[in-house]
This record gives sequence, C-alpha cells and structure tokens, in this order.
Amino acid sequence: MLEFINPYYLQVGSFVLINILLGVSMYVTLSTGQLSLGHAGFMSIGAYTTTILTLNYEMPMIVGIVAGAVLACIIGVIVGFPALRLEGVYLAIATLGFGEVIRVLLINWESLTKGAVGISGIPHLGREVLAFSKDIGFTPDMLGLRNNQFISLAVFLILLIIVVAVIAFFIRQEHSRIGRAYASIKMDERAAEAMGVNITYYKILAFGQGALIAGFAGALYAHVTAYISPSDFAYHRAVEILIFAVFGGSEVIWGPIFGSIFLTSMPEVLRFISDYRFMVYGALLIVMMAYRPQGLIDAKVINWFKKRGRGQRRKAS
Repeated sequence: MLEFINPYYLQVGSFVLINILLGVSMYVTLSTGQLSLGHAGFMSIGAYTTTILTLNYEMPMIVGIVAGAVLACIIGVIVGFPALRLEGVYLAIATLGFGEVIRVLLINWESLTKGAVGISGIPHLGREVLAFSKDIGFTPDMLGLRNNQFISLAVFLILLIIVVAVIAFFIRQEHSRIGRAYASIKMDERAAEAMGVNITYYKILAFGQGALIAGFAGALYAHVTAYISPSDFAYHRAVEILIFAVFGGSEVIWGPIFGSIFLTSMPEVLRFISDYRFMVYGALLIVMMAYRPQGLIDAKVINWFKKRGRGQRRKAS
C-alpha cells in the first residue's frame, strides 16, 4: 500500500520547503529596501544553537529549534542597528562579511562546533516522530508504510504545515499597518519618514523578522539532515537565498516562493546539470537583469491571474 510514497522525492520536497522559508526571510528584509546577504549566517546560528542544545544539553528538539530562531533574531536586531547607516551594495557587503565572520568562528571554535568536520548524530525530526508514535501505540504498519516512508512523510508534512503558517502570517502582515509601513519605506524612505513612519523601528523589525525565519529554517535543516558543517552556510548559501528572491521576484511573497521551488527542484529534474547549477544560476540572473529585473512574479502577474480566475468563474456560472 502507498508504494508511491518515495522517500527520495519527499526529501527533495522537504528541502524545497526549507528553502521556501529562506526565500521568505529574504523577502521580508527586501520589503523595506534592505539588501542583506547575511541570511546564511543567521541560518547557521539557528542550526548550531539547536544542535548544541539537543546534543550537549539533551534539551527537547522543539526547545532547541525555538531557541535557535530566537537567538538568530536577537543577533539580527543587534546587527541591524549599525546596518541602518548603510544602503544598497554597502549593506550587502557588510552583511556578507557578518556571515563570513560567523562561518570562520564556527570553523575555529572546535571545542564547541567540532570545526570544519561538522557535527553528526543530530536528533532527526522524522525519527523523533516515529519514536513518539510508537510510544503511543501507533506504528507505520497501520498505514501500510515502511519506517523510512513514514519518517520522510512525517518530516514533509510537518514542514508543509510550518511553511503554510509562515506564509499565511506574512500575507496577513502585508495587509496590516506593518506591511503598509514596509511598502512606504521601500518606495520612498524620506517621504515615509515625513509622513510619520518610524523608519528605524520598522527597518529593525524587518531585519529581525528575516533573521528569525532564517534561523528557524537553519534549525529545521539541522534536524532534517542530522548533520551540519560550516561549509553548509558559506558564501554560496547566501547567494542562493538571494537568487530565490531575485529570480522569483521580491515585490510579492509569491515570487521568492516560486523561485525557491523552481531553483531547488531544477537540479533534481535536470540531473545532468546539477554539478553546474551555480553557473546556471548566474546565467539566469544575467537574463533576468536584462529582460525582467523585477523577477518573474510581480504585482501585475498576480493581478492577471486573479482577473483570469474571476473570468473563468463567471463563464462557469
């Protein structure tokens, strides 16, 4: 029964969902016009925090994940204050430097992080769910599933619920006072300040929210892969997260979501170019900057889909 549940495809789907969280974290920061390349650093903070707490101090996984996200948020706010003085490429360079400082720290603090070798044996999210289900008398056999199928499916469904909740929250925020403040700052910072918008507060809030989601994604990544190393959060990861938003579009939240899904799935679908994916990413960026700098999905595309949907519903009625 349910032989179509392939653990490999579910694992790829899980990585897609984690990358969607990272894309959303970039979108939140870009929604106030701040170009940050420090999300890989925030991701590593979340990953290593939950790893150390669950392995060294035997804390529950949920506590480690929350602690990793909160610590990333706190550090994001601390970094955000001096970053307010910077804009554009200068902010990008400064936050990229922050990410590299974190990576070098992880490599050299061998007594805590095991250096470049990385940390293995991290509690796995799916195996924890399997152990809990067996404790309450439920086994995968009852659904006709093997253990590896159940583990992969449990991880995918948990991540899916989390991603849907995060997306719903930020869609709701977009139509709130905070979302309108973000949009006004992005359009014209001076005009927004003249209208009474607290620029400092909302920029720091956006930076903190982006760091929180990136740290949360990093913590989940650690418990999905059960192994992390500093190389997982190097420069290429920061650029990859940025590309999700640039390729998909940063005007609406659906842009980074589409970019995350497409760019994560593409190397798996086109296996023969998976080793050259960063070359492909570079070529895609050049094409996008030349022909569609706003990304594939923007407000006009969303409105077009909405109008088309209304037209089809009218025809059906």
